[in-house]
Amino acid sequence: MHSRTYGEVSFEEMYSLLKAYLAQDRNGEYKVSVGTDSQNFAYTKIPVTIGIHRIENRIGKGGIYFSEIRRVKKISNIRQKIFYETNLSLELAERLHLKFREDKIPNEITIHVDAGYNGPTAKYISEISGWVRACGFQCVIKPDSYMASSVANRLSK
Repeated sequence: MHSRTYGEVSFEEMYSLLKAYLAQDRNGEYKVSVGTDSQNFAYTKIPVTIGIHRIENRIGKGGIYFSEIRRVKKISNIRQKIFYETNLSLELAERLHLKFREDKIPNEITIHVDAGYNGPTAKYISEISGWVRACGFQCVIKPDSYMASSVANRLSK
């Protein structure tokens, strides 16, 4: 994983940094989100991102994020691409969820999907969001899916 603040870190180091961030204010409200986007070149570039931010009075008060960029054989089919992206997000979220549970850290992880009602991914929203919910996570779509449509999107360019 990579962080603009901490550089290259392993999953375990990232998890320790997330725990330390959560420990800053044990009574605070935090949002943990995982999101993925992709961009086609001669290959498909897929940033998988995880972010955590602190909330006060429904307003964001800073946060940190980590990313891992994957490069795979070019995926041209939009349905296959959005499902592949979502699967990568679910894999990372599940790993993180297990660590939180192991350490008895209550937290809800949301999956931010790069799909919205305006565009070619609209017809997959019901299927994708049902899958994400069936895996035990909340699903967020555009325009609210900032980890996918903003953070991961910026990294996919």
